[in-house]
Amino acid sequence: MGYYSLNRYLKETFGTKVYKLALNGGMTCPSRDGTLGSRGCIFCSAGGSGDFAAPARNSITEQIEQAKAKVADKIKDGRYIAYFQAYTNTYAPVEYLEKIFTEAVYHKEIVALSVATRPDCLPEDVLELLGRLNQVKPVWVELGLQTVKAESAAYIRRGYDLECFERAVAALKERGISVIVHIILGLPGETKDDMLKTVEYVGRLHVQGVKLQLLHVLKGTDLAEDYNLRLFRTLTMEEYIELLIDCIEHLPRDVVIHRLTGDGPKRLLIAPMWSADKKKVLNAIKQRMEERGCVQGRYCSPIH
Repeated sequence: MGYYSLNRYLKETFGTKVYKLALNGGMTCPSRDGTLGSRGCIFCSAGGSGDFAAPARNSITEQIEQAKAKVADKIKDGRYIAYFQAYTNTYAPVEYLEKIFTEAVYHKEIVALSVATRPDCLPEDVLELLGRLNQVKPVWVELGLQTVKAESAAYIRRGYDLECFERAVAALKERGISVIVHIILGLPGETKDDMLKTVEYVGRLHVQGVKLQLLHVLKGTDLAEDYNLRLFRTLTMEEYIELLIDCIEHLPRDVVIHRLTGDGPKRLLIAPMWSADKKKVLNAIKQRMEERGCVQGRYCSPIH
């Protein structure tokens, strides 16, 4: 039994090929609108991590159809996940959220709703909405923890503490909503032990999924300024792969691994440039896993 890949989970759950469609709800973020700050998290591009999503001026149904067309060569007669990705996707009046989320959930080809947001942007009325929609189709909420190291959280301008994060996880789980946690590997100043502590912390929370993301440096970010000043360096591909496998070893086997790497927009990517060749990276991860004896004997499955 190997690590629980997203592809495997989707096939087991829905019985067919499932593809994520990046949608844009037209929201902003408390780290950008002046509530907590105006420049966003230090690594966040102007697109708010939604650089692959359709324009927000289009209706949700229009965005779904446009996103389907983009992946038409990758999936035939499959189903889709409506993924609200850009910025903070619960940072709006609940009436507006109900409109756009309901439009997505009731689309006949959508099998699940995935909402990327912050734990400090989940008021009770929004939690109740997500709970109701979860009775119609599965709802996933993605939370960007990134790190448990306080110094790193302050550096990246995360804007909330671990207690806030834990309250959000508990509230979502209470409503039967799947929680997916984002972790960034390679933050400036973090050691391997620091990163493993984050992974172990997430494992103890018994969340349903994890996204493991290498640190990208993108044009136009404050992180890019620090990188250009040579205040830190990014991981090599070899370093990242070894660290990634170590992290997977420290997660419970029933946690779905939603991401093994990342592929930021090539037009914005400054470093690490090796990450732009996603196929090469995934093949290298698979090869290294095999060389390490299927992750030191605890995990043994191919990359899907």
